[in-house]
Amino acid sequence: MIAEAYRDMYGRDLITDLKENLSHHFKEVMVGLMYPPASYDAHELWHALKGADTEEKCLIDILASRSNMDIFQMKEAYLMQYNNDLQQDIDSETSGHFRDTLMNLAQGTRMEGYADPSTAAQDAMILWEACQQKTGEHKNMLQMILCNRSYQQLWMVFQEFQNISGQDIVDAINECYDGYFQELLVAIVLCVRDKPSYFAYRLYNAIHDFGFHNKTVIRILIARSEIDLMNIRQRYKERYGKSLFHDIKYFASGHYESALLAICAGDAEDY
Repeated sequence: MIAEAYRDMYGRDLITDLKENLSHHFKEVMVGLMYPPASYDAHELWHALKGADTEEKCLIDILASRSNMDIFQMKEAYLMQYNNDLQQDIDSETSGHFRDTLMNLAQGTRMEGYADPSTAAQDAMILWEACQQKTGEHKNMLQMILCNRSYQQLWMVFQEFQNISGQDIVDAINECYDGYFQELLVAIVLCVRDKPSYFAYRLYNAIHDFGFHNKTVIRILIARSEIDLMNIRQRYKERYGKSLFHDIKYFASGHYESALLAICAGDAEDY
């Protein structure tokens, strides 16, 4: 809306002007805020796939957490903005079971609002066998269940998995698999359980474990700003003892800090 009004008033493209007149991470924030949600996801996926190095964690954050409608809209935006097919680019820029799982998620065909208690134990047994045997066929079955069952169904499957194995599904995946395939599977499970907690965890790691990983912080704050950022802030403070507002203020500075804090919208008690 702002970009359209800017063009009507001044005959110029706001995103182009922001890119030309701002710099560094402050520019990334301001430009990112100009995109509608689907277009922003498409923008981030394009740069994650077509940059100098593939940014696997960006692919994981976006594709593991979006609904069927989100995925449909981002694929449309990706095609319009870059004249490329998202699934074809995933296929060409990633590999192995990590690629297969991303491709499955990018189809956007997860069942929604459906749960069948009678099949939950069967699915849990398949997951347990996949964690024990780790063949290519078992990996395919594992990712098919995690990518296609409804969230409601997976809640029951995870409980049945705990009953069968005596182990939490996340712990089992971490023990049995590694690399980006393992990270993607865990991200799916965590998003099924509670997306705000997942993004709180990702923000904390980006701020504290990677010396303030700017791209991750910017991407999550912008992408979730109109969805569940308030819930993410709450989970962050509950889990880590300090507010997200506090940690951003401690690590960022200048106009960049001000922009991030404005998105975060901390309360006075968070200073």
